[in-house]
Amino acid sequence: MDLDPDGIFRDDSDSDDDFFRERESSKEFSVYLVDASPKMFSAAGTHEDDNPESFFHAAVKCILESLQTQIIGRLSDEVAICFFNTREKKNLQDLNGVYVFTVAGRELLDRPTARLIKEFSNINEFFMDSIGSRYWIEPASRENSLYNALWAAQALLRKGSAKNVAKRILIFTNDDDPFRNISGVAKADMIRTTLQRARDAQELGISIDLLPLSSKEFDVSVVYAELLGLQREDLPMFLTCSDEKMEDMCSQLRKRMFSKRKVKTLMLVITSGVSIAVNSYALIRPSAPGAIVWLDSVTNRPLKTERSFICADTGAVVERPRIHFHEFRGDMVRFTVEELAEIKKVSDGHLHLLGFKPLDCLKDYHNLRPSTFLYPADEEIAGSTCAFVALHRSMLRLRRFAVAFQGSSSHPRLVALVARDEVIGSSGQLEPPGMHLIYLPYSDDVRYPEELRIDAGNPHATDEQIRKASSLLKRIDLKDFSVFQFSNPSLQRHYATLQALALDRDDLPIVKDETLPDEEGMARPGVVRAIEEFKIAVYGENHDEEEAAARGSTTDASKKRKAMYEVALKECAGYDWADLAENGKLKDLTVMELKNYLIAHSLPLTGNKQVLINRILTHLGK
Repeated sequence: MDLDPDGIFRDDSDSDDDFFRERESSKEFSVYLVDASPKMFSAAGTHEDDNPESFFHAAVKCILESLQTQIIGRLSDEVAICFFNTREKKNLQDLNGVYVFTVAGRELLDRPTARLIKEFSNINEFFMDSIGSRYWIEPASRENSLYNALWAAQALLRKGSAKNVAKRILIFTNDDDPFRNISGVAKADMIRTTLQRARDAQELGISIDLLPLSSKEFDVSVVYAELLGLQREDLPMFLTCSDEKMEDMCSQLRKRMFSKRKVKTLMLVITSGVSIAVNSYALIRPSAPGAIVWLDSVTNRPLKTERSFICADTGAVVERPRIHFHEFRGDMVRFTVEELAEIKKVSDGHLHLLGFKPLDCLKDYHNLRPSTFLYPADEEIAGSTCAFVALHRSMLRLRRFAVAFQGSSSHPRLVALVARDEVIGSSGQLEPPGMHLIYLPYSDDVRYPEELRIDAGNPHATDEQIRKASSLLKRIDLKDFSVFQFSNPSLQRHYATLQALALDRDDLPIVKDETLPDEEGMARPGVVRAIEEFKIAVYGENHDEEEAAARGSTTDASKKRKAMYEVALKECAGYDWADLAENGKLKDLTVMELKNYLIAHSLPLTGNKQVLINRILTHLGK
């Protein structure tokens, strides 16, 4: 039995992208909890709007956009759509006022499908007739629709371990006080049971989030602050003002659904016996189309790749060998699986602190690739946050960065840990505190450019040319430029096509290419004048005439080719080429006569006479 000696040292599980690729177990189960009370169907826009949409329609539109993103980018995630304060009921516990929306062939909590998106996009047309809207929290009723909704959502999220699956509930409502219609002991009892139900869900590892919808100020401190477990300093993030546009909610939902999932947990070893557990997050990575999935031609189900070892002598399937070999100087060196694993093990995979350096020593060109963000994790080692904060504050105060060694089986690297302070804006935290892990180059990774010595005879830009160039740069300066203003047109077109195919739509969405030049802006008189002045300063005033002369010479050549074509067409018209080819008389013609046919039909003229004849025969289909 022959083995592949070149592959025994290969580590397929440790490529460059494995560190940044999310693990299969890192998926998310989400329940969209949408308030369907009559208040949600009031107009969300201002009186100036011609056709203001309702709060309910705005919530549906944002959820629909999120589902379309998930079905393309995070197909392993599972979602459920649950309405509360509904007339009809449909849930596992048969609770009043709770309706879980789904489609045929799909469980209540399952992966998003094209059919779910297609039917959910039309829910506004049949919601009132099929599901309906109703207030349940009233003095004459003991029903608590918010409590029932949290209970139903918690039941939907029972499957999956909290260690491997992130679970969350997202509440959409424009009512900051759902218990305003009742008072006294009944109100206190309903608030208490609802808060207890929320705490029970949070103890099971389920996070609860709120997207407040209101044309007036939404006072989250009435009920939802305690339900979400918010501190006083966190309240401004959940206050929506009257001048805030409803389309901002889709952006907020996108940010909250795009959870910063950890890539892996690392140990920052300070010294022997002292370690800090940190979670690593890949913040910026290139976007690419999804991987191709091979499907069975009959069942259309994904295929599973299996690897088998075949004996070269008998053809029988054998077990994976425990002994490997590698040829070295004519001898077969044998290795066991354990020995190979030990050979490839450069380090334990942790971050080992080597020391500290001033921030001035860290240069821009030391950053080999996008950095990784580190944040402490008390779940692995108790007290990691306290130690991390002490180290973080000291590095900021002394303006130092840490140098560490990150060991892996194939790519051991030196890294720099740079502390970043918290950034707080008017709406709350903009950037969290933590450390950036920057990958440092080795000495042979740095290339030093060769010096270019310019002789005195080489041209130099004059002061006038520099002034005109500076004027041009000022005219076409991009104000407030940011890379976040531009989407990748190729990816947008790719996913738009996939979406149209998945939803069985005939028309493709129009994708705007934001990378194209601004023709309207470039046509402004000031810009046109600056370009013309720069062109004259560099190329001279007679540049247009010189270009016209060059085009004229090109025109002469084209006229010559056209004349040759007309002569060849006239000459070859006197022959019956099909008859000549059929009777084998092409060889009796001269090379020039054969070339006339080739020129008249825009065919190549290279080759000897037999090659020309074969080319004519091929063109005639003989």
